[in-house]
Amino acid sequence: MNKQVQPQNLFQPVIKVHDFEGSLDLLLHLIKQSEMDIYDIQISQITSQYLDYLHQMQSHQLEVAGEYFVMAATLMDIKSQMLLPSPPVLDDEPEVEEIDPRQELVEQLLEYQRYKKAADRLKDKENLRQQEYTRPAMQVPREMVKSHVEPGIKLTDLQQAFAAVLRRQQLATPLVETVAAEKVSIGQQMNHVIEIVHDGPVRFEDLFKDLHTRDGLVTTFLAILELAKHQAITINQGGLFEPIILVEGPKSDEYETNQPSAD
Repeated sequence: MNKQVQPQNLFQPVIKVHDFEGSLDLLLHLIKQSEMDIYDIQISQITSQYLDYLHQMQSHQLEVAGEYFVMAATLMDIKSQMLLPSPPVLDDEPEVEEIDPRQELVEQLLEYQRYKKAADRLKDKENLRQQEYTRPAMQVPREMVKSHVEPGIKLTDLQQAFAAVLRRQQLATPLVETVAAEKVSIGQQMNHVIEIVHDGPVRFEDLFKDLHTRDGLVTTFLAILELAKHQAITINQGGLFEPIILVEGPKSDEYETNQPSAD
């Protein structure tokens, strides 16, 4: 009966004999070296080469792992099966296709070969990645944002940015709304916006990310316009297609001292 070659446990340490990682690795090397077809292994020749290699290792007083001897026994067992004559077939018996004793070994070699190629590709990717350097992300200093943006944004630019916010809000609005949101006045929203801008520069679209009703979006937009009119905030844009940035205006302190009453 053909002996099965047990696959190596993935969680066990790899024992190397010379330059090979296991008995399948050595066997695959010998097959390639002899230019054999892996689907048609010359079992007698490959068994002799395999045993010669193990004898060389022992003659050099190198310790050989037990799995290599298991493979040697498997090769000799396959060799003996192939040397046995086929049993005669009687005329009244149906013809049965003989199973090649090498089939199971070939399947294991092919599977090992696939994993080895995949491991080599991953190793190449690892080597390439080790040659790259990625600088960690850094927060933009507040002073840099203020000093590098160019004023002069127009009302039409704000309208286009708000229209984009409305389109995104429509996509996120649920089909059914069962609870009516509490309405917020323009004055209340002005106070909310100035508090956010006071902590640092903020993008125009970020002021709308937590709003889910059209009333809230419109109220916030009107609050931004009112704050800009009173110079409590300044609206800037570094260039075409760049984000619109809101920063504290020249009269932000005056606004916070004399906050308007809620509408």
